[in-house]
Amino acid sequence: MAETISSTEDDATPTPMSVEEVIEGSLGKMTWNQILQAVFACIPPIFDNQQTLISVFTDAQPAWYCTNTNILNCNSYSNICSLPRADWNWVANKNRTIISDWDLECASSFIKGLPATCYFVGCLLTGFLVASLGDTSLGRKNLLLFSCLTMSLAALASGFAPSFWWYCVLRFICGAGRVSITISSFVLLSEKVGKRWRGQIVLLGFISLTLGILSLTGIAYFTRTSSWRALYIWTSTPGILYSVMIHFCLFESPRWLFLQGRQNEAVSVLKRIGTLSHLSSVLARNMFKIEQSNVNPFSSMRVIAKKRWAIQRLLVTMVLSFGVGMMYFGMFLGVGSLGPNIYLSSIYNSLIFLVSSLLSYLFWIQRVNRRSSILGFCTVSGATGIVSIIAGHDQKGIRVGLELTALFCACMVFNILFIYTVELFPTCVRNTAVSLSRQALLFASVFVPVLVVIGRRNELFGHTVFGVTIIVCGLLVLSLPETRGKVLCDTMEEQEVTAKDCGLCGCI
Repeated sequence: MAETISSTEDDATPTPMSVEEVIEGSLGKMTWNQILQAVFACIPPIFDNQQTLISVFTDAQPAWYCTNTNILNCNSYSNICSLPRADWNWVANKNRTIISDWDLECASSFIKGLPATCYFVGCLLTGFLVASLGDTSLGRKNLLLFSCLTMSLAALASGFAPSFWWYCVLRFICGAGRVSITISSFVLLSEKVGKRWRGQIVLLGFISLTLGILSLTGIAYFTRTSSWRALYIWTSTPGILYSVMIHFCLFESPRWLFLQGRQNEAVSVLKRIGTLSHLSSVLARNMFKIEQSNVNPFSSMRVIAKKRWAIQRLLVTMVLSFGVGMMYFGMFLGVGSLGPNIYLSSIYNSLIFLVSSLLSYLFWIQRVNRRSSILGFCTVSGATGIVSIIAGHDQKGIRVGLELTALFCACMVFNILFIYTVELFPTCVRNTAVSLSRQALLFASVFVPVLVVIGRRNELFGHTVFGVTIIVCGLLVLSLPETRGKVLCDTMEEQEVTAKDCGLCGCI
């Protein structure tokens, strides 16, 4: 009889709930508070994209005209450095861009592209260190605040740079600060809603990236008669004000708080943005189990290094990202080559990015294979980029159409490759793999500014480098397995078993 009572009491003991069950029970249904938090969390990528592409306007080569009409063959195709300074002048005011303001019109391509290169080098060098802080000491919210504030303050200071070299240093600091903004924003977006709404909410982040380009173009257009410094002031001030608002209005990820052992704070966040109902009493009695993750940022690299197939996949995805980055940033930063109306060209590019994001996440990814999509879009992007210079040399409309096609295909690969990399690796190393793939993308951006400047003098050379790179890198996708419709694995062992069951043994 005693044994029966004991058994009954044991059966009555509530089963501890996992963090995933607690969060899904609270955030499974979308609430207005969740929507407001999502909207607020997707704002920082707007400022991020503004600073990433601001060099399109501030570092552009301004137009000039001949003041001495007696000089023969003096036109926009003439070598400005071969003419006496008194025989030509800038179309707009001298302070419109850094090229005219600091008399860099005859400087080397390396010098002209150095500020943008310093920005991307800052992103590259701090990417590995700062990104891990979001999983450990700082958390998602504080890392977002720190990154946005650092980037915005450095951008504001760039508007008051006393010299070209100080300007390069400040652009480096700006790039170092912004590296975790989009990642932290997307993580916060995905961790504050249930898995049912995760895809739709993350799409807000891609829309905000488009808004960043559009808003930058609008501000640049309305300040086109002012100094380039005004553009930095107008784009950085909202970011500084928003950083202050993050502290008061944006909540930390409840999932991260649970994993850090800060249960009371996690419950407080869930009560404010979710629907706890019966889970509130369970949480109040601490009737849940916490599976704390390993915070060592290098442990996952050791796991990858032990598996040959994992190293192969990682290297291929990184090379793919490098090729996509060359074409992606090359088209965005080289919009000036489309013609004198740089503002209209920038709007075209941003709308192309928006359309590609909507098409990718609402239609393409669910229905089409990853490998064939990446291979096809890489090939078309590279080919149209090269042909746009050859076939569209005298036809501006044909050239613009081909270049926009090249950019659209590069954006499609950019979106599909992100999902493909997530599916290629198990949960235990997925964040590391995606981060390294993103770093390869940023590594490509280090070379792009110099190539864009060279392309102003030799457009065929620049477009050929971008096009050939993305085509060659795209061919490597043939060495990877197809992942569409496959389950996501959690461990390396599960990934190996799944690959063998699907007949993909040759890929591991």
